[in-house]
This record gives sequence, structure tokens and C-alpha cells, in this order.
Amino acid sequence: MIEPAPDRLTRMLAMVAYLRDNPAVPVEEVSEHFRISEKQVIADVQTLWVSGTPGYMHGDLIDFSSADLDHGMLTLLDSREMDRPLRLSPGEAVALLVALQSLLGTLEANDERSLVEETIAVLRTAAGEAAAAADAVEVEGRRRESDDRPARIKEALAAGQRLRLRYVSASDQTTERDVDPLQLLTDGQRWFLVGWCHRARGVRHFRVDRILDVQVLDMPADAHPDVELTGRTEPDTARAEQVRLQLASRARWFAEQLPDAQISELENGWLQLTVGVVDIAWLSNIVMALGDEVRSVEPPDVAELLAARARAAVDDYAVMGLA
Repeated sequence: MIEPAPDRLTRMLAMVAYLRDNPAVPVEEVSEHFRISEKQVIADVQTLWVSGTPGYMHGDLIDFSSADLDHGMLTLLDSREMDRPLRLSPGEAVALLVALQSLLGTLEANDERSLVEETIAVLRTAAGEAAAAADAVEVEGRRRESDDRPARIKEALAAGQRLRLRYVSASDQTTERDVDPLQLLTDGQRWFLVGWCHRARGVRHFRVDRILDVQVLDMPADAHPDVELTGRTEPDTARAEQVRLQLASRARWFAEQLPDAQISELENGWLQLTVGVVDIAWLSNIVMALGDEVRSVEPPDVAELLAARARAAVDDYAVMGLA
């Protein structure tokens, strides 16, 4: 399975700091410390060896002792200051403070509020003068006065009542659904309803800002004792239908953005992506957007469904005189 690029970058930067504090350390020991193979340790070092600061001439690159490496040891000679702790710029500090202050306004549990307040206090101290800029930003809610969707959902949760939603999905399809509410979550920017959807006959995650209308029905919600609530704002795609896509290397960016996705290397730089799919309409939009960067889809029934949608799209373009 291919390692996501951000994970490898994080490890390599940590490796520079580790080797700064541990000169002449055996490759085997580095392998055990980072829980990777010795082959991967050498690959990381070789990548770091040609990395550095702008200019990228010999004196600008991270350097190791080649003599020590020949004897299975790693010695860092020049870190190019890549071992320094990361620092927030004033702009980054302001953005983070404003985001935390916005998040604070959405929390109700005292322990959660205390944690965020402590984080804000520490960040304000570290940010120095930049904290004053954050104080000048007034965070206003995005909701209109008439937008009482979160309040209605909370009411239904407290009373154990079923909801009726008119909802626009990520694929721009509008549907009406009866939903037994299970959780109302936030990621600090948006609200998410986790509920048992009677139309889909399963647990679904609904972005509250995509709910066109919500009604609290005079009907008790069914109990769903077998549902495991994870507290995640995104659906658990590992439990959805597993779809395999073969993608060109230039589509790696898309593969690495998907939670719970598995990526493996194929010949000639192609990738195989295995991902749980909850909404086939979403997958259809993605495949058609990627175009010739996708060369195969499995299982066959999903591939045929996507092909039918693609043919229908081409037919629609022909009717409009665009094909």
C-alpha cells in the first residue's frame, strides 16, 4: 500500500530531528524507532539527501556521512535548519485563533469548552502581537435569522422524534427522506446530522447546510441499538461498498484526499485505489471529472452503472448540440 505523501513528509522531518540528537545511529535502530523497514529508512535518507533550501546547490542540501552509511550507520552532517521546531507565521496564528474562537461558540460541553479555551490562551501567549489582530476580527454566524435547522434537530434528538428532510446531496440531487436522528456534530465550521435514513435503509451523514427543509414529525424515532456512533463528521467509508479504481499517477492527489482509502502501486506509474463508496452518484461525478485518468472500475456492476451514466450525459450533450 502506498504511503500518503503528507505522512512520509512528516516522518522525514521527524527523522532529521531524531538524527540530530542521535549521531551515528544504526539503520536498524532508526527502522525500529519509526516502525518502518530498513529499506524505507534508506529511501527516506536518499530523498532527504537531495532536499534542502532554495538554491539547491551542494551547500544548500541536507547532508549525511556517506562513509557511515556504507557501514550501516546514519550520521547527519547538515540539517539546513530543517530540525528547528515549526513556527506559525503571524497570519497563520491569526487564522488559527479566529477559527478556535469560532469553534468555541459552537460547543456546549464544559470539558470541550475548557480545552479550547486553554488552547486559545496558550496560542495567544505564543502569538504575541498577532493576538491583537485576532481580537479585531468579529466572527459572525453564517445562519440567517430564519435558519433554525440545528435547533429543530436538537429538539427532535431530545424528544426522540423522527425528522423529514428535503436534502441536496453532494451530487446535486434533491430528495425527501425520513430520518431517525442519532447525533448532531460540528467540525467548527459546519453542522452534521448523523441519522438512520429510511430511504437508504442505513446510517447516513447529512450536512445541515444542505438541508433545504426539516420537519419534526409527530412520530417516535426507531431505536437503533446496533449502530456504533463514532463521533466523526464524515461517514465511515470502510464499511461501505468497496470500489477499486485504477488511476494515472497524476490523479494521486485525489486518492490521498480520501479517508480510509487504500492505495497500491501498479506498473508504469498507475495506482489502484480501493475506497468505500456510500453514494454512487458522487462516484459517477468523480470518475467523469477525472476522465482518462481512470482506466478501470470494479466491481463490474458499478462499472456498468457508471458507463450508463456517462452515456446518458453524452446523450444530453448531443440533445443540446454540444457533443
